[in-house]
Order: sequence, then structure tokens, then C-alpha cells
Amino acid sequence: MPLRCGLVGVPACGKTTVYNAVTSAGTSIFDAAESHRATVAVPDPRVDRLVELYRTGKIVRASVEIVDIPGLSEGSTAEGGRGSRLLAHIKEADALIHVVRCFAAPESPANPLRDIETIDLELMVADAQTVERKIARLVKRVRIGDKDVARESADCEKVLEGLHAGIPARNQELTETERASVADCNLISQKPVLYAANVASPRDADGPDVAVLRERASAEGSEVISICGREEADISELPPDDRGPFLAELGLAELSIDRLIRAAYRKLGLVDFFTAGEKEVHVWTCRRGDKAPVAAGKIHTDMEHGFIRMEVIAYDDLIGAGSEAAAAKAGKRRLEGRDYEIQDGDVVVIRFSPPR
Repeated sequence: MPLRCGLVGVPACGKTTVYNAVTSAGTSIFDAAESHRATVAVPDPRVDRLVELYRTGKIVRASVEIVDIPGLSEGSTAEGGRGSRLLAHIKEADALIHVVRCFAAPESPANPLRDIETIDLELMVADAQTVERKIARLVKRVRIGDKDVARESADCEKVLEGLHAGIPARNQELTETERASVADCNLISQKPVLYAANVASPRDADGPDVAVLRERASAEGSEVISICGREEADISELPPDDRGPFLAELGLAELSIDRLIRAAYRKLGLVDFFTAGEKEVHVWTCRRGDKAPVAAGKIHTDMEHGFIRMEVIAYDDLIGAGSEAAAAKAGKRRLEGRDYEIQDGDVVVIRFSPPR
């Protein structure tokens, strides 16, 4: 399952232009669709080195699905309005990329904090409606004396109170139990947020509007990625080999999607590990701190349930040795058990007992 990111922002923030910049989709901003989706490969030069080492032509890269919805204006989610329907398209997103206008428009100077507050308010209004519906369902069960349901209902009431006070669910410092109580609500204001500062030119990345946005993001423990949306959208339509000189003119070494993906990995605490051989090189993604059986389960559930051990060679050790055999001879191949925490760049072989 690819990492999923939903793009949000107010109208005219350049969100669909940013979507085109990071996906090369070439989507029109005038097609009136309720959502656009595109899947992009996670850039990782280690994959190409592994392909050379194992001399295989089949590659399965990690990927990110980007979902773009129309801009949300003030009041669009009130009483189940169109905004609530639009947000349903990003309910399953792992993280939000909030596109913030950091360029001046005719008779409309940029106002990052106002735009952030508008979006946060719309997300909270939609979430409040979701939590209210759940509480209404729980109340009927509380009446029959179920203490667990009563606690769950109280947790939901606490979250609802925070939303009404203008505190997004992600900033409510919920306990593990409280998070579990609202897990099925899939609250959008609870999702981690990265900010994409849409700027007119690279020099604006150090301007006052982006500085204000960075201060806000820092207070939330988040990050800001500056994007020259219009320029990068044009460059993204070029063949990859032709992009370099145009990116250099913008003072960029890579397209913004590369920076956004790395930021999303950091925000969500993700790492990539590999299975590799003559048949294919395959990238797998899991959470930092996941134990070996959980990582094995990303490959196949049978591997998690029947896990015996994991053979591991760190990517740098494998490339330095030049082959698996040489790495093993140099003592770089390790046998790890159930308590091993998978590391970014691990090249693994799973030993497991198949189900009978």
C-alpha cells in the first residue's frame, strides 16, 4: 500500500499547480473534478545501485499517492456542505500537505496565518460533525450500562470539546486510549501536516511570508517545503533528462516532490528496507521502530505469523563488499530475531515457517 498524502488549501493558493509540479499530471484547474489522484515513485538512488549489483531488470519502488481536492473556502463544510464531501476523498490519507500561498495576487497580499486558520477551521467543523454522529450512536448503548462504551463516549466528548474550542485533534495531546476511541472517525484534523509554501520565485523562499509560515510550522513540530509551483509544474512536464538546466536556473537540484517525500517520511517516521535478488529489487516501507516480524508482514502476512529469523546486510556494507557472498565473508551478514528493529537501508532475507 503506497503512502497517501492529501493536498488541502484555500481557493487560489495554487494547490492544483503544486499538484502538477509534484506529480507531472498536467491537470487542468478548470475541470471541476472533485479530486485528482496520481501515484509517484519514491526517489531512491540506492535502488539503482542494487539493480546494478544483482543485474536484474525488475524493480518495485516505494510509491506515494497524491490526492488533490478543490480549495476549501470559509464555511464550505458547515451543515454537511460541499467541503465535507470533498474531504471524504482524503479521509484515508496518511498525512496532509497544506499548500499555502506565499506570493502576492492582484489586490490580495499573502496572508499565510489566515489561510492556515481557515483550513484548520473547516477540517475541525467536518470532524466535529463526524464525532457528533458517533456520540449519538454511543449514547444508545451507554443507556444499557456498558462501562467501556461510556468511557469511549466520554473520550469522544472530550475531543469534540477541543474541536469546538478551535484545537485540531492533532494538537489535543490525546492519550493512547483517547486516540483509540476516535480511531474509527478517521479525523482529518488529526492527520500529520506538512506545509508547502507556494512561492513565485526561489528568492521568495527566504521572504517574510515563508518566515511566518516556518515559525507556525515549527511551533507545531512540522516542516515547510518551498515550491515554485508554476515554474516547477512546467519543468515536470519535460523528460527527466532535460530538467536539470531548468532546475539549475531556479537554484534547485531536484523537483519539490523529492523534498516533500523525504519530509513526509520524517514526519511519519518511515523507513525503507529491501529484498533483492536476480529476479527483482523490491522496496518495502514500515515505521521506524517496527520489529522484524512486523517488517516481514509487509512482504506477506505468512512471513509475520511464521517468522523465524531475518538475515540482514546493511546497504552500505553490501555495496562496499560488492556482493552478498563477499559481505557474508566479511562478517557483515547478521542473523536477527523477533526483537530486531528494522533499519533504513536493510537488505533482508526472511526465514519463516509456512502455514500448514
